[in-house]
Amino acid sequence: MEQKLRQVTEPYKPYVRRFKNHPYAIPVTTFLVLFFLVLATFVGVNATTVEPSDVHVIEFSLEGKKQSLPTRTATVGEFLQSIDVKLQENDIVEPTAETRIDDEKFHVNVYRARPVTVIDGGQRIFAYSAATTPRSVAQQAGVTVYPEDTIETKLPDNFLREGVLGEKVVIERSTPANINLYGVHVPIRTHARTVDALLKEKQVRLEPNDTVQPSLETPITPELQVFVTRAGTQLATVEEEVPMPVETIEDASLSFGVQAIRQKGSPGRRVVTYQLDLQNGKEVARRKIQEVLSVAPVKQVVARGKAVYIPGDKSSIMTAAGIASGQQPYADFIISHESGWRTNATNGSGCAGLGQACPGSKLAAVCPAWQVDAVCQMRFFSNYANGKYGSWQGAYAAWQRQHWW
Repeated sequence: MEQKLRQVTEPYKPYVRRFKNHPYAIPVTTFLVLFFLVLATFVGVNATTVEPSDVHVIEFSLEGKKQSLPTRTATVGEFLQSIDVKLQENDIVEPTAETRIDDEKFHVNVYRARPVTVIDGGQRIFAYSAATTPRSVAQQAGVTVYPEDTIETKLPDNFLREGVLGEKVVIERSTPANINLYGVHVPIRTHARTVDALLKEKQVRLEPNDTVQPSLETPITPELQVFVTRAGTQLATVEEEVPMPVETIEDASLSFGVQAIRQKGSPGRRVVTYQLDLQNGKEVARRKIQEVLSVAPVKQVVARGKAVYIPGDKSSIMTAAGIASGQQPYADFIISHESGWRTNATNGSGCAGLGQACPGSKLAAVCPAWQVDAVCQMRFFSNYANGKYGSWQGAYAAWQRQHWW
């Protein structure tokens, strides 16, 4: 066999040596390689598929210093570990360390804790905090605060004289008291100075047949009991939840769609009293006569990212599918989170495609080559977004609430 192989190849050796020594060998070889590279690039650019990259660019900010860093890490926490950035106590990273890095250009911010002094009556608490609201600073410093407490950030007049380290957070405490409203005990906290001011603060409306004990001029002292009674009527009292208010701040230092909570909120409670109308001992109607806020709601402050980055290949596909430029950030967010822009993505529930149509057969019926046809898919999902939610923006709002669409 070796002899036969030698007989076959031996006559060609002079030609091989002659080609290697030819003055145009290297240029011709280079031309052919470049030709096939350009051809492959042309095919890739004109295809309708999107190949997601596992490399992301992190727009990273640490103490105001910004830099762009490539990464293959999956979460914010893994990224920080990869660049050896350690979070100290009360440092804040936005978004949280558990957040997945799902955009090709993703923003990560680290805020180092700064010195603060929390003044709580005659007590001074020295701490470090990176929080951005006075209430959050106090909570990071380990101080228990109530919804009715007033908390403000103030600049010290004289650091040395006041003995203040860093910024000053001042807590004005509310006073705990109790209202017995028609036989129902309602614990409250207040800044009122007298019983009269307390009832007005809590919007208790007194009728001529109501009785208040102690008198309206009585000063408010801790745990004071205030009784409001009404004779000759049948009353019913229920407790209801007061929704938590939410303030949303648009922040260009965060990626589009990413949210960071800068102050944790909480719902409140209110006690509602009804006067009952009875006939033959049975209730036939009721009228609300009092509504007392027993626990004030605390506003939740949320920063919402608005830094938009859409690569040209994705933008071209969405434009070809008829998606307006103003709607593309919302569409890109949903598709990135549903499939990572993988046209052939499927899951165990039978959902398929860029936007995870369920069942996938619905997508296949409209786009026969759906595994590689991103434009057809985006037309399909755009019709779905517009039909169900009115727009991609409406679909994005629904996705933010329920994490599916």
